[in-house]
Amino acid sequence: MIDKTAIIPTVLEKLKKLPIGHCIDLRTYKRNRSVVIVKKEEDEYLVIENGYFQEEFVVGLSKLKKLLKTLLKKEFPRSNKIRLYNLGEYNKEQLAKTNWKKL
Repeated sequence: MIDKTAIIPTVLEKLKKLPIGHCIDLRTYKRNRSVVIVKKEEDEYLVIENGYFQEEFVVGLSKLKKLLKTLLKKEFPRSNKIRLYNLGEYNKEQLAKTNWKKL
């Protein structure tokens, strides 16, 4: 679990090292809301918001920081710690079937 104040630099650093086609998952402590970030190309990311709102965004690295900041305020308003998972290669069907333990 990572402190909310340090999550954006940590995510950006992980995304630079992430292979194309792989994804990371940001979740609340209770694991009931998430933001999944998929690296589609070297400078193109698919951001999937699943919580209060269900939306998908395709952005470049330059706009990703601002988008993450707004999504964190919207999806994790009272969270102090955020869970960060490296999910490996992105598979939409497998991601939907993932049954996380809810607290």
